[in-house]
Amino acid sequence: MESTTFFSLIALVPLLFFLIKIRIRNRSVPPGSLGIPIIGQSLELLKAMRADRTEEWLQERARKYGPISKLNIFGTKTVFLTGQAHNKFIYSSDEQTLSNKQPPSVRRLLGERNLFEMSSEDHRRLRGAILSFLKPEALKQYVGKMDQEIRLHLAHHWHHNQEISVMPLMKTLTFNMICTLLFGVERGERRKTLVRLFEEVVDGMLALPINLPFTRLNRSIRARSEAGAIIRALIREKRAKLEREEGTPDEQDLILSLLSMRGDGGPLLSDAEIEDNCAVAMIAGHDTTSTLLTFLIKLIAEHPHVYQALLNEQEEIARGKKTASEPLTWEDLGKMKYTWRIATEALRMYPPVMFSFRQVLRDIQMEGYVIPKGWQVFWAGCMTQLDGSIYPDPYKFDPSRYEDQAAIPPHTFVAFGGGPRMCPGYEFARIETLAMIHYLVTRFTWKLCFEENKVSRDPMPVFKQGLPIHIQMKKPLSDDAIL
Repeated sequence: MESTTFFSLIALVPLLFFLIKIRIRNRSVPPGSLGIPIIGQSLELLKAMRADRTEEWLQERARKYGPISKLNIFGTKTVFLTGQAHNKFIYSSDEQTLSNKQPPSVRRLLGERNLFEMSSEDHRRLRGAILSFLKPEALKQYVGKMDQEIRLHLAHHWHHNQEISVMPLMKTLTFNMICTLLFGVERGERRKTLVRLFEEVVDGMLALPINLPFTRLNRSIRARSEAGAIIRALIREKRAKLEREEGTPDEQDLILSLLSMRGDGGPLLSDAEIEDNCAVAMIAGHDTTSTLLTFLIKLIAEHPHVYQALLNEQEEIARGKKTASEPLTWEDLGKMKYTWRIATEALRMYPPVMFSFRQVLRDIQMEGYVIPKGWQVFWAGCMTQLDGSIYPDPYKFDPSRYEDQAAIPPHTFVAFGGGPRMCPGYEFARIETLAMIHYLVTRFTWKLCFEENKVSRDPMPVFKQGLPIHIQMKKPLSDDAIL
């Protein structure tokens, strides 16, 4: 009897150690509440986003719990991180500490083999393949095509004296730019179908992870499936083109570039990787740049002194052209210093993406707390951009902040990411933004139709009325420039 009791006690020792470990861990996790199971704080966050209170919601959380706290987002135990030190932590963490892991709805819509889900060697391989097309040296040859696409857009949609809705037109421009330069998709029904499908995909990016026929997520999943079929057809067509031409064709695009690359043992990328990352390029390149351009038009209209300084810079570049039809060049873009400072300040104040996600791969000791392995990281990196202790008078639009880039504290401006996670489309977005602003300020004047223009995030900022403006043409586009 005694021996039975003894062995029973011995058997309980591992269980006791386990329970003690769990209790200690629970006591040392960051402060906060996990809320209602599955739902957690997801509905609160989504409600704040749609009411354009995302920033306030994040700030209130930081004031209540500090820069690190626990919550439940999309059914997952989550740690909230914000602040300069945590930005540095995100960028400097090794691959044994954090991995890319998006919420279930995002992962389902972008695909399992997209860049945001990759880590270690897979991430380096995939990022390197994409950058082979999007790096500055490669993009130089596409400045003329981007110039032509912008002129064509303005000729079709921006007329002499009228009221227009900016955001839908900017989405049209950026989508057409991606279709032309990244995918080589001609104007027509296929392009129209793609834009409709990807708008439906974006609609469910931050939906609750409930896949039922009547939910937003389900509608987005069905749209992603249809869009994927079109992308796979494009991949097959372009592979056949490569085989016919027995080499790299003169007319290059992102899909052809990725298909052309080879590793030691054959193709560098699988068709699934090409498909999923085409979806990422379509969503990221379409919505983020159109959002930036829309806010730029609003901010320029609200600040006449900024408009005048911008106009001076752009007219100096225009005067260097022999004819009105001569396109912009890479060298012209390099002269647009003030223009890019304006764009940078717009991104600081109105970042298209306010937060992102990671997954914890091992227990992390941080500021006296333990972040358990398997938890999700909800990282509000852009909050440093609105911190008055870092950027004085943070709600003032002031492009002069960037006259001395070295004066900007590290890890505080994160609109394009940083380190090995720097946005691979940064240079593409920069060229598109600079070229569009050049033609807008040299060809048009505009004024806002309303003093108040309400915004909702779903998941990116959207002007509820599209940002209506009244435009007046100063100088027509040369007809031969858009043929």
